[in-house]
Amino acid sequence: MSPNARPAATRLRSRPLVAILLLTLALAGVLTYEAWDAARRHRSSAERTLREYASFAAWEFNISVKEQLYSNLVWILAPIAHSEPQPIDVPLPSPAILAPAFAVKRAIRCEPELEPSLFRVDMFTGKVATHGTPLSREMSAWVRDTVLAEVRGGRYWRDYYYSAVFGTVNGERRSIVYQVKWDKGGRPIAAYGFEFCVRRFATPSIQAVLMKGAILPPTITQGSPNDSILSVVVRDGLGGELFRSKQSYRSPYHSTNTLNYFGGLTTEVTFRPDVADRMMIGGLPGSRLPLLLGVLALTLALVLTGLMQLRREDELQRLRSDFIASVSHELRTPLAQLRMFAETLLLGRVRSDQERTRSLEIIDQEARRLSHLVENILQFSRAERQTLQLNLVEQPLAPHVTEAVEVFGPVGRARRVTIETVLAAGLHARVDAGAMRQILLNLLDNAVKYGPVDQVVRVTLARAGDMARLMVDDEGPGIPTADRVRIWKAFQRLERDVNSAVAGSGIGLAVVCELVLSQGGKGWVEEAPGGRGARFVVEFPLTHEGEDPA
Repeated sequence: MSPNARPAATRLRSRPLVAILLLTLALAGVLTYEAWDAARRHRSSAERTLREYASFAAWEFNISVKEQLYSNLVWILAPIAHSEPQPIDVPLPSPAILAPAFAVKRAIRCEPELEPSLFRVDMFTGKVATHGTPLSREMSAWVRDTVLAEVRGGRYWRDYYYSAVFGTVNGERRSIVYQVKWDKGGRPIAAYGFEFCVRRFATPSIQAVLMKGAILPPTITQGSPNDSILSVVVRDGLGGELFRSKQSYRSPYHSTNTLNYFGGLTTEVTFRPDVADRMMIGGLPGSRLPLLLGVLALTLALVLTGLMQLRREDELQRLRSDFIASVSHELRTPLAQLRMFAETLLLGRVRSDQERTRSLEIIDQEARRLSHLVENILQFSRAERQTLQLNLVEQPLAPHVTEAVEVFGPVGRARRVTIETVLAAGLHARVDAGAMRQILLNLLDNAVKYGPVDQVVRVTLARAGDMARLMVDDEGPGIPTADRVRIWKAFQRLERDVNSAVAGSGIGLAVVCELVLSQGGKGWVEEAPGGRGARFVVEFPLTHEGEDPA
């Protein structure tokens, strides 16, 4: 099996999981959009209903105002009785026939102290006869042209009782109301009317409707007065403002209605924003966007976490595969040496006592290497399973350092490495003897493995404040600054060493880190003095018992 076969198989197994996670994210996105769209449509429907309420209120308001105005105007125009045909042989009545009503309805005039301006327009000759306050020449012409144009143009229907017209004469807004008199043949004979002040005339009716009119059903208003839930603006046929309620609200829930029957009277109704919410059963739907975005963000975070875990699993699988390959290589070398020299001794192929001793030394050296590697694997396994147990006892450190250097001696001599020690006496700490030996053996193994032949490795034990500092200096290539934290993690090797002839399992420094931390210490790596090689440093808290005062 090739070295990359297992990682490739792992990637193939993780692809369905990646696809499932991405599909989950896509499904969450679709569901979030659908939920948002449903909430949006629900709110849009509720807002449309409120605008329809406003449209109905504007229509109802206009109808109520029309009824008020109609009753007043019909009473004034009653003497004309347009439903009764005008005999041909009887002269047309004078416009003064409308005057008695104005004695009572003085408020209909723009200037109540003046006589009303009453007129009659002959449909055949176009002549305008007046009574009361005379019309100006321009006003008279505008009345004639307007009435004739409407009647002859078919814009005045016979079943209309009257027609109200708004216009501008010499830059001033003017308004008239007229009624048509017909003959027996259904032909228009004359139009009778008068000029009136639409603002003075309509305002009382509008105010009465606003205060007392049933503009909306009680189930919607819940008994609230009209002016407390809506504002009203009424304009004439030219867009001039006739009336504005005292309260003026601004909200998206408004509508307009135009009353063509009364010269284009237009009413705009606007609901108070906070009341509009109460008019809907259950209230206006709130925005679900923050909640939906939160759910989508949470889903995205979970999917990204899952993808990162899969990526980490793939990476760990690759590292474990590399670890197995490296350990197999490291085990094969000492095992091959042990087998070869053991066979040499068994078959009696040694030619002298010196060769016998050399063979035994190599067997001892390789056995030590094998034992050290197996111990590293066991310590790493215990740390991974969190079953690492240390027997921390206060004891001097120098003897343990000396013992570890002596145990490692044959391995160092095999590469012609000189190990020098500088050990301060009287330094005590609460440590585990086996762990201390394993720490120093791993640091020495790294120094010998990656350093040159014939180098000098220095082991120093010294006091650093209230800490005992153990340092191992080598003459190797050193550790780049960017990698001085990464190398303490499991399965991590420098890029320069991955494809080199130097075998390594990638767990030696991870075991050192775990053992040091488990004993309350700390460790790091720095540049060796002189700028050549690396210095690995570990520290342990000192205890006061048994310390040498000197």
